[in-house]
Amino acid sequence: MIKVETDYALCPKFEKAFSILGKKWNGLIIDVLLEDGKQRFVDLAKKIPQVSDRVLVERLKELEREEIVCKEDNLYCLTPRGVALEKSMMSVKRWAETWVREEECS
Repeated sequence: MIKVETDYALCPKFEKAFSILGKKWNGLIIDVLLEDGKQRFVDLAKKIPQVSDRVLVERLKELEREEIVCKEDNLYCLTPRGVALEKSMMSVKRWAETWVREEECS
């Protein structure tokens, strides 16, 4: 039997997407903005109480740099790039409802 080796490399774009979305709190921030629209900082902080204000500021700035979130008139909102994540976020929610057990949630 001949063993065939293949090199597997992550797609750089896929890797970049997961580096953004996989960072703690980013998915929840995006989800709140998808669900509830434009938000003041204090409203986001209330809806994600586990995140410190310092970390929330950092994550919002990162999402702004990635052009997923923007700040207009002291309100954070999703850019078209952020809104385009809606179907992906819904798919993740459906997956979680099916496969994540209650005891796995903290």
